[in-house]
Formats: sequence, structure tokens, C-alpha cells
Amino acid sequence: MPRSSQCLHPARTPVPARAAATVLLLRDGDQGIEVLMTRRAADASFAPGAYVFPGGAIDAADSTSHHHARRRPTQDELQLTQAIAAIRESFEELGVLLARHPDGRMVDQHTVAELDRAQSLFRQCQQRGLTLAADEVFLLARWITDRDLARRFDVPFLVARMPEGQIPVADESEQFEPVWVRPSDALARHRAGGFFIIFPTIRTLEHLLDYASVEAVLQACAATDLPLWTSCPRAGLLAGREARYMEHDLPYGELALVCPDGQILHPLDWQHEAPVRLLRNVMRLTAPNPSPMTGPGTNSYLIGEPGSGYMAIDPGPADAGHVRRLWRAANGDIRMIVCTHSHPDHSPGAALLQALCHPEPPILGLPSAPTARAYSAFTPDQVLQNHERLRLVGRGSGADSTHTLEVLYTPGHAANHVCLVLLEDGLLFSGDHVLCGSTTVVDPPDGDMSAYLDSLDLLRAACERHSIGFILPAHGHVMGGYDGEALRAIEHLKTHRLKREAKIAAAMRAQPDGSAHDWVAAAYDDVPQAMWPLAMRSLLAHVARIQSQALR
Repeated sequence: MPRSSQCLHPARTPVPARAAATVLLLRDGDQGIEVLMTRRAADASFAPGAYVFPGGAIDAADSTSHHHARRRPTQDELQLTQAIAAIRESFEELGVLLARHPDGRMVDQHTVAELDRAQSLFRQCQQRGLTLAADEVFLLARWITDRDLARRFDVPFLVARMPEGQIPVADESEQFEPVWVRPSDALARHRAGGFFIIFPTIRTLEHLLDYASVEAVLQACAATDLPLWTSCPRAGLLAGREARYMEHDLPYGELALVCPDGQILHPLDWQHEAPVRLLRNVMRLTAPNPSPMTGPGTNSYLIGEPGSGYMAIDPGPADAGHVRRLWRAANGDIRMIVCTHSHPDHSPGAALLQALCHPEPPILGLPSAPTARAYSAFTPDQVLQNHERLRLVGRGSGADSTHTLEVLYTPGHAANHVCLVLLEDGLLFSGDHVLCGSTTVVDPPDGDMSAYLDSLDLLRAACERHSIGFILPAHGHVMGGYDGEALRAIEHLKTHRLKREAKIAAAMRAQPDGSAHDWVAAAYDDVPQAMWPLAMRSLLAHVARIQSQALR
């Protein structure tokens, strides 16, 4: 992980998260799943006026009342406590009780009406011989409230089927207006401004869209006692306003790198005029060449500090304005220029940048191979060696003033592609080999699919060896930032490529006399047709790999 001395913002400890539990009570409606929601009081201390699922803080009595509940063999003590808390809260807030009589019957509305919601649920269950149906409450997700908030909770989002015959009635103090709503309708009403819901609720409803029935949700949860997803959202600034993101959202990794303790300070808008500082020793300047191939543009990076000078990674296209802005960001003190590969959106700016500097820094990289297209011709001043280390040392003492890039040969996207590891901070500069939000094109003959997949294995090993926490791609936001996500991103890429290759092989078998255009239509049917010309390049790389394997 990055050195604390390189972090942009002072470390702070987020407010501790309180243990709580919430439950999604589900039923099957005529048009699909419906979920029970209720409006919080306008003066509530958390999410006032929002429509939520019933729930609240876990009480001490919840953990000492296990004998009042029935549990599944796989439910541990904490999960049982959470289920009991969710059952209690749904009873207190909405008068819905997940409990059974001694003969196994689920309690009905008549039984619920006999109970006093202001008195201890556990004492009343004991008096009537009722057992809480904690075994029918399943873990869907885990949410940890955003690090920047003054009130934080660590909340399992549980799911259960609504007991037949019971009618929810709000307590009219904390909760109001219970309503059954389809997830899609709740989201639509929220977008229209008439149904306020907070971020975790939005994302949870979005996940429910994937399920056709209550039984499908419960079966998915019953297959594991682990949450189907866990999230502690992060917030940044977009057009000057707060914007919140989950782990799978593209900006999440960048926010984790720049503001690890949850400060809402980092602008996420793509712009091309000024460098974006990611760490004290890492700046990114995005070239003004956005396109379907380049995303928001090519990311040029500066590594170093005023005392050490800078290494420039991928100066970008031959854009004089971009190159001059890069030079100014480094105060003209560029000691090395490194190109990850020779494609025209990465390397042509190197000569322009070199000419601005005095003395002229060397241009480092691998020369383009004979297979490269004419517009990708490239000859560096110095040829990089595999595992070579490029080092800058500042005026300070100790490791904090040293910045070392290790070179990794990673052919595949291009024959002369390299990636770079900033060793002291656990950062991988991935060039075009790993991108944020898309897969790279592998364009034969210079691109080679077998080499690309082998290089993914190499990068995965490097991430483990060097404890890589973040990937900084040539296009898009920083990736990583939680629980081995950098490794998972690489693994996902390989899995995706192999799945696509299986679809291509199936298309080739189904249409042995077909053309590449026929195979693209079959194998990339989940990709917009406008992207098929680009997909064709990678398809040809997969076809070459499939055919070469068939000859072995």
C-alpha cells in the first residue's frame, strides 16, 4: 500500500460503526417481487424522511435471547443475534412478527394484535410459547456506513418472506406509511423525486431486480451464510457535488487511493488542462484524445517529487499542448521518459517532451517489433530490460524520498508492451494491459492472445509478490483499494477472455464455413453492434489461439 508519507490528506480515524440490522420483508406480487418499505420520521437523526426497510441498532437483549429463537445449523452466534434484532425491529416498527407457535404454525394477525409493541418481545414470546423464526431470516448483504459520516452503522441486510395474513402497521413515531413496492417502481419513483431513498437502499433495490421471485432470492442467500456483497461506499466530487460509489463502481479505487479515510475532497471530473494529484509522488494528466478506444483519453503519469525530479510514463499522442502541460507539471525537471508500448496514443509525445527538457532525458521502452503497424513504429534511446529498476532519489533521507519503478515485460496487447511497478507504494502502472471499465483490444499480428493471457498470469504473480494495492491504467480511473481487488481485476480479465474464447470456439463449431463477421455476430451478441469492428480484432487473436491449440 502507499507510504503514509505520500498520502495527500492527513490520516484520520472514521467514527466507529455501531452494530445494527435491517430486514427486507418480501412477497410475490402479480408483477414480481414486492418489498415492504416505510418512511422514516422527518426529525430522525439518520436518513430523515427516507423510505427504508425496517431495522435498527442491535440491543444487548438480542444477543442474550438466543433461546427464544430457532436457528439454522450454519447460523453462527453473530448471525443469530442479527436475525433476532431484525425480527424485533420489524415487530416494534411495523407490527410484523416472524415467529411460530409451539405446533409450528406461523403467528397470524390475531396473535400479533394480542402483543404490546411497547413491551419486551422476548418476555411476551416466552409467556405464549412463541419461537422467533430466525432460521427463516437469511443474509443478503452487509453495508458499512460511509467513512465520512458522523453517524455510522455496520448493518447486515437480511431477507425473509412476509408472513401470510399479517398486516404491517407503522408505529407512527419512528416509521410512517408502510408500503409494498416493486424494486423497479421504487427506483423509478425515486428518480422522479417522489420517493426519497438513500444510497444503500438504492443499490439493494437494484440487486433485487435480478430475481424473479422471493424463492429465488432466498435460495441465493441460503446457498451461503456469507453476504452476497459487502460495501462501504466512498464519496468524491462530480461537477462540484458529492457523488457516492460502491466497490464495483469505476471511481471507487481512485477514491480509496486519494482519500483512504473517506475525506470528500477528490474531483472525479475528467479534464485535460491540469494534472490530478493522486499521491504526493504521483500525478496524472489525461490527454485530450477521448474516443471509444481511449475512453476519456490517455493517462500520462509523473512519478517523483521536486527534490528527485520526475519520471514520465506514457507522454501520449503528438499533442503539443498536452506535452507542454506535462512538462510544466514537472517544472521541466523530467529525468526519464518511459513508454509502456508504441501505440500512437502512448509514445509519439515522448520526442516532443524530450525536446522541451534541458538536459534531454532518455526515452525508455522496447522497440516496436516487425509485426507492428507503420503508425506504431518506435525506437527508444534505451531498451528496458525485464525486471530492470528505474530509481529517483530526492533530497530527503530514507525510503520516503526514493521512488523505484520495476519493469515487467508484458507482451500481448502489443509485442513491446511493458508494465511498471512503483515498489515503495505498491502501485502497478498497467499501460493498456489492464484497463478500468473495459477490456483491451488484442490486435494481431502485433497483438497475441496467448501472450496476453500469459502476461496476465505474470501480473497476478507480481501483485502478490509486491503487495500491489492499486492499478493505474493508461485509460480510466485508478482500480483496486479493497480486499485484494487488484488481484481480482486481473483474474476477472482472464476469466472474461476465456469465456469469450469459449463463445468464439462454439460459433466456429456451429458455423465451420462461416466468416469472421459471422463469428463476431454470434460470439459478441452481448456487445453493441457499433463495437463489433473493434471486437473483430480481438476475435481474430482468439481464432489464431484456438487454431494453434488445435494443432498441438
